[in-house]
Amino acid sequence: MLTAMEKAAILVEALPYIKKFYGKTVVIKYGGHAMLNAEIKEAVLTDAVLMKYVGMNPVIIHGGGPEITEMLKRVGKESEFVGGLRVTDAETMEIVEMVLVGKINKEIVGMINRFGGRAVGLSGKDASLFEAVKRLRPVRTVDGEEEMADIGFVGEIQKVNPGIINTIIREGYIPVIAPVAVGAGGESYNVNADYVAGRLAAALEADKLIILTDVEGVMVDQNDHRTLLSVLHLKDIPILIAQGKIDGGMIPKVECCQDALAGGVRTTHILDGRVPHSILLEVFTDRGIGTMVVK
Repeated sequence: MLTAMEKAAILVEALPYIKKFYGKTVVIKYGGHAMLNAEIKEAVLTDAVLMKYVGMNPVIIHGGGPEITEMLKRVGKESEFVGGLRVTDAETMEIVEMVLVGKINKEIVGMINRFGGRAVGLSGKDASLFEAVKRLRPVRTVDGEEEMADIGFVGEIQKVNPGIINTIIREGYIPVIAPVAVGAGGESYNVNADYVAGRLAAALEADKLIILTDVEGVMVDQNDHRTLLSVLHLKDIPILIAQGKIDGGMIPKVECCQDALAGGVRTTHILDGRVPHSILLEVFTDRGIGTMVVK
């Protein structure tokens, strides 16, 4: 157990960072293991409540892929992916929206409220927060040629209308957002939460974007934690992707950081969401963890 003096030292160390980020907006992309482990889930959401109480403005955008896959299994539908994106027909889209908006979003809101915060749950359809169009995905044919494939109600964000989020923040609440967007005809689109987080952070002119993932950060060798990049420069991202050192699910995360930085976000971070209170360690101490993506 920490002594009183040790607790005081921690608070003193945090003071400059509390002053630095007072009144600042921090977008947190919440997904992966941090959503499935009850202890980690509590730590993440407690961090968000603490941030709000010390004067910061946390905004949470969450995923929910594993729970969507599980629900699809229950109704007898197999999940199919093309280039890392879920093939989403009309029936699948209904289930995606039900799980993300009706289940996961409300669970997160309920937990934040239980921990002493005040949260409001939204999807990208509320107040047309996220406007999207159908996203086509490049695939290889049997002849080895590349063509664009229609994978259903998978969206690409065209516009972010952050007014509703600014209102919620101004009234003292923590916004919790499901990555479902609206199309021109009122149809729903499933959108990758990483890409949404980058666009949202830019639209909110956030000071910081934090992406929680299931690895320590960006590693040159996925099997060797010693190759963790504590700092990743934008100019190096295309090279590392071409070399296959950034691949799979890490690609949308670094591209999310690219979008955010291009939109004016000051700093972006990819953190190991499996580490309890990784957000607090990054924001309130000088012991930076994970990978910071910078211009």
